[in-house]
Order: sequence, then C-alpha cells, then structure tokens
Amino acid sequence: MEVTETRRSIDAVWRIESPRVIASLARVTRDLGLAEDFAQDALVAALEQWPAQGVPDNPGAWLVSVGRRRATDFFRRQETLSRKEEEVGHDLETRPASGVSDFESVEEDIEDDLLRLVFTSCHPVLSAEARVALTLRVLGGLTTEEIARAFLVPESTVAQRIVRAKKKLASAGVGFEAPVPAEFAERLGSVLEVVYLVFNEGYSATAGEDWLRPELCHDALRLGRVLAGLLPRESEVHGLLALMEIQASRARARIGPGGVPVLLLDQNRGRWDWAQIGRGLAVLRRAESMTDRLGPYGLQAAIAACHARARTPEATDWERIVSLYADLVEMTGSPVVELNRAVAVSMASGPEEGLRVLDGLAGEPSLHGYHLLPSVRGDLLERLGRLGEARVEFERAAGMTRNERERDVLLARADALPVEG
Repeated sequence: MEVTETRRSIDAVWRIESPRVIASLARVTRDLGLAEDFAQDALVAALEQWPAQGVPDNPGAWLVSVGRRRATDFFRRQETLSRKEEEVGHDLETRPASGVSDFESVEEDIEDDLLRLVFTSCHPVLSAEARVALTLRVLGGLTTEEIARAFLVPESTVAQRIVRAKKKLASAGVGFEAPVPAEFAERLGSVLEVVYLVFNEGYSATAGEDWLRPELCHDALRLGRVLAGLLPRESEVHGLLALMEIQASRARARIGPGGVPVLLLDQNRGRWDWAQIGRGLAVLRRAESMTDRLGPYGLQAAIAACHARARTPEATDWERIVSLYADLVEMTGSPVVELNRAVAVSMASGPEEGLRVLDGLAGEPSLHGYHLLPSVRGDLLERLGRLGEARVEFERAAGMTRNERERDVLLARADALPVEG
C-alpha cells in the first residue's frame, strides 16, 4: 500500500475509532486528559508503523492496545503514583499489548466504554453546558468550532467549557464507570442531548467539504440503541432513537451528483431506506405507548414520521406538522424550533403566513449569525415573487455557513435570481 494511501486510511480510521480509543483508555486510567494523551501516542505509533507494515485487520483494537502500553509505561515511571499503578497496572498488564490475533478481548470492552464515557462526561458535578460540550469533543470527535455552531455560542466559550470540565472531573475524582440505575434519570437529559447533537453533526455537517459525516450518525444510532436497551421504559429514549432512525433513512437521497446536497422536498423518496423507516416508526409507536404526552424527542420523531409516511411531497400532512411544532415550541421555547414551525406554516398556509412567523424572530439574539434564518427567509421571499430580496437573503446565508457544499447551493440559488435594484 502506498504511503499516501496509508495516510488516508489512518486518517479515516482515526476519525472513526478515536472516540472508542479515548473511552477505553479513560476507563483504565481514570483520567480523561491522560486518555487523550495516550490515544495521541497511539496515533503517532500508527503513523510510524502502518506505512511500512500495513493497516492491521483490527485498527481500532491496535490503537487501544498501544495506548494501554503507553499508559503502563507512564505509570511505571511515576513513583508518586505508586498506588494508582497498583490499582490500574494489573488491569493493563493482563491485557494484550500487541499481535492482531490477540485483539478480540480488547474489542469486547470498547463497545461499552463509549457509553460509560458518555455518562461520565455527563456527571452532575459538571454544568449542563460543560457535559454536552465535553462529550461531543471526546465522543463525537467534533472540533470546538463545530460544537460552538451547534450551540450558537462563541468558539472560545466552548473551548473554556471543555478545559474546565476536564479539570473538574479530575479534581472531583470522578471514576469512569457506568452509573448505577438510580443515577440514570439524573443524567439522562444531557446524555440524550449529546447523542442527538452528535447525530446532527453527522447528518448535516456544520463545516468542511462534506454534507454528511456517516460515522457520527452510526455512533449516535448505536448509542441510541444501547440506551433503549438499558432504559426500555423511558419514552424519550425511544423517541430519540425513532427520530434518528427515520432521519438516517434519508441519507442516500440527501446527496446528489458531485456531493451536492438535496433538500427534503426535492429528494427521490425511492432512495429512502424504507426498512429503516419501518424500524423508526415501530420505535415511535413504542414511545407513544409509554406516555400520554410525548417529550421533545418524541415530538420531533412524530414530525419526521409525517414526512416518512408521505410517498410524495404533496401527500405530506403539513397541518399535523404545524400542530406538532406548536407543541414543541411550547415545550422548549426554542427559536430554532420556531424557525422550523415557520417553514411548516408556509407549507400549510402559504409563504405569507410563514414569513409573518419568521419576522417574529428577526431580533432573536441566539439566531444572530445562524445561516438558516436568512436561508428560510430567502426561500419564502422567492415563493412570494420578491426575487431581488430573496437573492440578498441567499447571499447572506451563504456568507454565514461554514459548510462548503451548503454554501455552493445557496450561492447557486442567489445567482439564479435577479440583482435587487
């Protein structure tokens, strides 16, 4: 394998496996900062060895094994940490350090380590904002910029949250263990938020050249399924899983030739994964059977189900979607949800009504710099025949987005309209 090809393979492996590697190392070191350091050591070893030796059959387990060996060496060198060496060293030494054929036992641990790290990162000693930011960083592999855009806050704010969260966990002596059942409910809200934000970053990447990051969707779905197994009577857990299953079913239809994004109403629904839609609808029915009133994730799943049940865009039950969004706005007070309600209102009652709802968000501070606000406004103005104004809005939206594919689409829509005179 050529060196350049190997480097691409290493980059791909690292994007997918780094959260698992860090999670596994965090469990055995009990220190997130050290876990990240040893994971980086393992990456350096891969960059040195794989170009000559080839990518191993189980690259994730290889990285974990090397990281554990680095941890063993570190603790042996730390005389002042002799007690930690006694507690941790045996666990490390009894695990395989090399040899592809010995990685099965390493791999068995990795799957549970991710969920364990999620609950640890969502520990009550941290603020809600810090829990989500930290877990997105170490589990989802998101950059601080991507997390900032997900939260609509400055990047420096996110960076500070992550640094402070790591220090707080270390100073509080928080162990990297799954919480006992009585603690699940206390941390569940943050855990669900984390999982969904990871999924969203995979479903609609905030930055870069790719519109989709499938590996993040895969991680979020797997965690959602694990959570559903752990908490079978929690309606919101199933609501979130149903939402992700239904949204993920559209993945093949969301990308056109050359990687161009395809919006929902323009998608070839024959390319949707109808088996996955069926799974999502079944999970939604289970969520609905557990409660008299769906929570935020259940409501979003119900909205997604309205789209999934429509074989054509014209068959969409927009009145039902408007009603569901109204319930969601009442429950969350989210300006982003209100923005989505404006779109639904425009489809159910016309663009003028949608624009009226949208105008109510014009001064909303949290939407300042949020590209979807001018993007939606441009769409509604275009439908009203106010083409010059629409062009200005699409150009504004293109200047705000960090995703190159989305920027290209917005600029193309602007270029197709006349300049405002």
